[in-house]
Amino acid sequence: MSYYKVLGLSKEPFSTSPDPSFFFLSREHKAAFYRLQIAINLKRGLSVIIGDVGTGKTTMSRKLSRVLTADRNVSFHMILNPYFKTEKQFLSRLATLFHIDMSPRATALDCIEAVERFLFRRGVEDGQTVVLLVDEAQILPDFVLEQLRILLNYETNEYKILQLVLVGQMELLPRISRMSNFWDRIALKYVLNPLGEDEVKEMIEFRLRQAGYTADQPLFTDSAINLIWQHTQGYPRKVSLFCHNSLENLVMYDRQVVDEDFARRLIEKEVKPVDSGWGPASRPSGDGSSSDCRAVGAKHTDTATDKILSEINR
Repeated sequence: MSYYKVLGLSKEPFSTSPDPSFFFLSREHKAAFYRLQIAINLKRGLSVIIGDVGTGKTTMSRKLSRVLTADRNVSFHMILNPYFKTEKQFLSRLATLFHIDMSPRATALDCIEAVERFLFRRGVEDGQTVVLLVDEAQILPDFVLEQLRILLNYETNEYKILQLVLVGQMELLPRISRMSNFWDRIALKYVLNPLGEDEVKEMIEFRLRQAGYTADQPLFTDSAINLIWQHTQGYPRKVSLFCHNSLENLVMYDRQVVDEDFARRLIEKEVKPVDSGWGPASRPSGDGSSSDCRAVGAKHTDTATDKILSEINR
C-alpha cells in the first residue's frame, strides 16, 4: 500500500511533477496567470515569465496549456526543450509543431515562409489565436530569439498574429534586456517570487485537499509549517519535496502529525549539497558564466539587474 493511502489520501499530494490539478495559485502566481491570459486574449504578442528554479513556472505552463487547449478558438503549441543547434533545426521544429508538411530538402527560408503562411491562415483567415509557449527559455540560442522576433513582426493593423510566451529562469532576464529590439516588444513581463509563510501553509493545505484529505486534524502543525517555510525559503518545489519526505517518515515511524520537533529532525537528517559558491542568485548560465540575478526583494549585487527588476510586476 502506498504511504499516502495510509494517511487517508487518494493521491500523492506532493509530487514534483507539473500536474496542473495541484497548481497552487499564490497571489503572485494568480496575478501572473491571469495577466498572461489577458495578454493572450488581447493578442498583445510577447509575454515573458521569469522565476528562479523551483518557483512553479513549469506547473503554471501546464495549467495554461490545459486551459488554452480546451478553447476551440485557440491553437496552442508548446516547446519543452528549446535547445537548437541551427536555425533550420528550429524552423523545422516549428513546422512540425504546426503540422506543416515540409520537403526534406526544404531550406530555412522555405520553412519560415511556410510558418508565415500557416500563421496567416490560422490566425487571420480562421480567426484563431495562435499561441507558442517555450519552457526553459533561458537556453534559447540568440539566433532563435532573433527568428522569434521576426515572427512577432507578423501582424494585422489590430493585433499580433503569433502569441509568444517565454518561460525561463532568471538568467534569461539580462540576456533579453540587452536586446533592445526584442525587449521593446514584450507586452507582459512578470517575475515569480517564492511564497510567504501564510502561502506555504495554504499551499500545503491545498495539495492535501486535492489529494483527498478530509480529516479534521491537520497533518502539519503551524510551528512545523513555519520551520518548513524557513528551511525551504518558500520555494514551491522545495516545499513539496520536504512535505513528501515528511509524510513518508510519518508513516514509517507511525506518527500522527508533523510537528516542529519532527520537522526539525528531518531537516537535520537531510543530505546537504556541497557548497560550490552558487546560491539561487548566482548560477551558471548557458555559456558557463554566472548570472547574479534574483527575484524582486532578494539580495543581489547586479545594479543593472536591480533596475530591470524594479520595473517588473508593477
